[in-house]
Amino acid sequence: MLATSDQQNVARAFIDARAGKTPLTVYPGAMPQTMADAYAIQDSAIALDGRRVGGWKVGRIPPELVARYGGNRLTGPIFTDEIVGSADPVMPVYADGFAAAEAEILLCFGEVGTRDYDIDSVRECIADVRTGIEIASSPFPEINRHGPAVTASDYGNNKGLILGPSIADWQDADLIRMPVEMAIDGETVGAATMETMLDGPFGSALFLIGVLRARGIAIPPGTWVSAGAITGIHEIRPGQRAEALFDGKIRVGCSIKSY
Repeated sequence: MLATSDQQNVARAFIDARAGKTPLTVYPGAMPQTMADAYAIQDSAIALDGRRVGGWKVGRIPPELVARYGGNRLTGPIFTDEIVGSADPVMPVYADGFAAAEAEILLCFGEVGTRDYDIDSVRECIADVRTGIEIASSPFPEINRHGPAVTASDYGNNKGLILGPSIADWQDADLIRMPVEMAIDGETVGAATMETMLDGPFGSALFLIGVLRARGIAIPPGTWVSAGAITGIHEIRPGQRAEALFDGKIRVGCSIKSY
């Protein structure tokens, strides 16, 4: 779907706000009412931005909004220069906007090709599975208060991805029942398993293949999928520290600073 001039203006306003580190007190135009409208804005922003996309975040659409928006997930780009593999990095957020940290399972695509997949066969195009943390942040403080289309329109509310350790023997691991905890400044703020995540992380990969193909976006090998918040969306402030614990033994952490 080609963006209208109004949608292009929204995309430009978000890019300018992100680049200038300035908050948006109101949404910069007409709020998108459909996911098609949201992705038109997002695609326009990606083209204007010019950076290389190294992955995609996948988020859940609340059950009560699924019928209205025609699906149960949304996605947004993660740029290569905001994917961090170092231990205990310092991650920037928009201090006067919205900021959160989310414990997530990360999937790395191998060769996807043009074949059709289902929830079982999609595993065949996954080359690696890791633990990690998604940093969600937007210069628009109300990014998550106006529905999934608004969230998706500003890069899906993404500001970075931390690659944690790989999960050994992930092909045979019971990922769905793996316990996950998230702590901020040493205090546990959420604990859950992926049993609450629809059809799990591989369902997120399957969704992403479908939605990107529909938008004419290629999935090169090495593309990451941040498969969805496991313990919740935990708001965070500059100066705080987030740490996720996977399976009681794999730790991924970061500190937060003002962008």
